[in-house]
Amino acid sequence: MDKKTQLKLTEGSRYRIISIGGRENPLETEGIFMGFSNLGIDEIGLIMDIGEDEDKNKANTRLIPLHAILAIDILDEKEHEKKEENPETNHYYG
Repeated sequence: MDKKTQLKLTEGSRYRIISIGGRENPLETEGIFMGFSNLGIDEIGLIMDIGEDEDKNKANTRLIPLHAILAIDILDEKEHEKKEENPETNHYYG
């Protein structure tokens, strides 16, 4: 991989994430990446939409702390949206 090629998690893409789970088995999460979230003061996590469950007692959104991630499989990657840079600088005078 050259310096110009970078992998980025893209909102709307489908990933399989293996993270620290129980004592014996890792936790496997497959779903659509929705973004990042702060967990407390200095921790960040991934927000994953893991789909709708027939059982209303189960969550359909999972937050995975970054320090717990062991591996990420890319299942279906969406195109990265390029943000347009605004060359105009806003000035505020007080």
